[in-house]
Amino acid sequence: MDDLARLAALYGVATTYQPAEDVTVRVPEATIAAVLRQLGVDTDTPESVRSCLAGVEREAADRVLPRVLVWWAGSRPPAELGALPPGTLLSLEPEEEAGEPGAPGEAVPLREPGGALREPPLGVHRLHAEAPDGRTASATLIVAPDRAPAAPERTHGLLVQLYSLLSERSWGMGDLGDLAALASWAGRVHGAGFIQVNPLHAAVPGTPTDPSPYRPSSRRFPDPVHLRIEDVPEYADCPDREALAELAARGGELRREVLEKGTLIDRDAVWALKRAALELLYTVPRSPEREADYGNFRAEQGAELDLHAAWCAGHAGDDPKTRADFHRWLVWLTDAQLAAAQRAAKDAGMAVGIIHDLAVGVHPQGSDAVGAPKGTPFYAKGCSVGAPPDAFNARGQDWGLPPWRPDRLAATGYAPFRALLRGVFRYAGALRIDHVMGLFRLWWIPEGTPPAEGAYVGYDAEAMLALLVLEAHRAGALVIGEDLGTVQPGVRQALARRGVLGTSVLWFERDWGGDGEPLEPARWRSDCLATATTHDLPPTAAKLAGSHVELRDRLGLLTRPLERERAEDAADTARWLDVLEGLGLDTKGEEAAVRSLYAFLLRTPARLVGVWLPDAVGDRRPQNLPGTWDQYPNWRLPVADAEGRPLTLEALAASPRANALLSAVRGGVEPRTAPPGARVV
Repeated sequence: MDDLARLAALYGVATTYQPAEDVTVRVPEATIAAVLRQLGVDTDTPESVRSCLAGVEREAADRVLPRVLVWWAGSRPPAELGALPPGTLLSLEPEEEAGEPGAPGEAVPLREPGGALREPPLGVHRLHAEAPDGRTASATLIVAPDRAPAAPERTHGLLVQLYSLLSERSWGMGDLGDLAALASWAGRVHGAGFIQVNPLHAAVPGTPTDPSPYRPSSRRFPDPVHLRIEDVPEYADCPDREALAELAARGGELRREVLEKGTLIDRDAVWALKRAALELLYTVPRSPEREADYGNFRAEQGAELDLHAAWCAGHAGDDPKTRADFHRWLVWLTDAQLAAAQRAAKDAGMAVGIIHDLAVGVHPQGSDAVGAPKGTPFYAKGCSVGAPPDAFNARGQDWGLPPWRPDRLAATGYAPFRALLRGVFRYAGALRIDHVMGLFRLWWIPEGTPPAEGAYVGYDAEAMLALLVLEAHRAGALVIGEDLGTVQPGVRQALARRGVLGTSVLWFERDWGGDGEPLEPARWRSDCLATATTHDLPPTAAKLAGSHVELRDRLGLLTRPLERERAEDAADTARWLDVLEGLGLDTKGEEAAVRSLYAFLLRTPARLVGVWLPDAVGDRRPQNLPGTWDQYPNWRLPVADAEGRPLTLEALAASPRANALLSAVRGGVEPRTAPPGARVV
């Protein structure tokens, strides 16, 4: 192995990858060198590579402890502790949340009087070691439960893009009041156990704003565009009622344009109105109780909130010094309404409640990437995350998201990852991790390099999983990993071992190791969220009709002749319909076939079964069409019926088709006690 390859291995940079089981591709040396430079390694000359290699190997040999250790509760101590020289002294600084003897900054012995290591309390601690030869070291010790909280025996729920769900009270896009109302109706009327939504992270302001919820400014803080203005407590006390009424009327006009005229959801127009209303509400004096709550929130969120607010103020054209508090206040309001939505879900009898979605990364110019404290560059600014070439995309993919630097994460005890998890778990019944494989490795693409010429960079999956399980345990929340696509061997097993549920989509569940036929229900995994489709795939009615192929043809996205695409897609659909008929399920007519596909999901052992909300009303338009930017209105479509007519939440709740599907799904789930029925308000 040459010097560059040895250095890459020490930094977790892969020099090859496998697009298929029997194919190995070498990563270009230029890519390896560029990635290592992003990790702070001088690779400009062969001499600098040799020098860096010698330094890293020397540092590794002299190190008493690795930077981060994981101790799973109830298991043996980390092997690294057992490998320490005899007589090494170990002490621990427990974290504040541990509630054990010793305070932060006060070290306590880790060994029992007899010399055995005692298991520390759950939490993230600072471990100190002093070897007999005088060498000392400190490390982050993560003590985590063996598994994340367990899923219910069986429950079902809805999957929805919140912006797409407009009620008769919305200001042009779905809001958190609509989310609470949907949860109340779905839980009380249809016994649903959860609502899964798109990421509600803060977006990057712009003209226009990037509508994708998967390329946010910050994953740590939510976006106030989702606020229900009328639910802000200061609304009732605002002296300028006339101005508020005018803004609400204009919000109603935006709603009618979407619902009645067929215009696209305009996030920027919605935010312009909401911001004007919030400016008025910000001047209303808060009660002493609310002022105290706001002070507590600011203190709890600390410097990270201050940095985010200052970034928002500067990016919005405000004076960051005088207007940052306005943006802090917006985060507080949004946090409160997110918590209220979860309470509404639990009050409706939901076993899980709201499942929030954690995007895989952030915008390179967003708050998280740009607004971090000086001297802590957690992101590799000269690279972006994507995917290598595969059977679906021969050129690979570049998602335009800067990756986290694994070395910086380890050096800080994964502080930003912990803060991110705690922020989202505040109001989540469960957390879906987009591209959960990113806990293990990410495909880094150096700036100016084609996506196909990237390289995988490894992360300390044990540490990141331990923190994920720890924070889920503290929140009493489930964890769901989106593990679709190319998955590294052993990843699904590692996730399952720690109680992280997977994601199974009907059309992809085949016997890939055998005859390629649809996987029979009994062979599906139980620890998963099973659904018929996702936001990146055709709605089920479109798949049954083949209209998604026609759409891709109109947009010039097909790479093969239309007739061949049609034939292969029709054959795939027909095979699934044959499976349904073989199980005695009705496939005569679109509505019956849709219900039967969900009935099939209910015959699997999947713990969670999700209904894509547009499927309930026959909507045929995907919310996102991968491979498009301005050719298709991604992330801007309201939920519509089979004819493409937008529907309000109230109309959806009254839809015979929606109620028939959800009643059928509920009938396939074990009955459970639920509060009496309720109307959507």
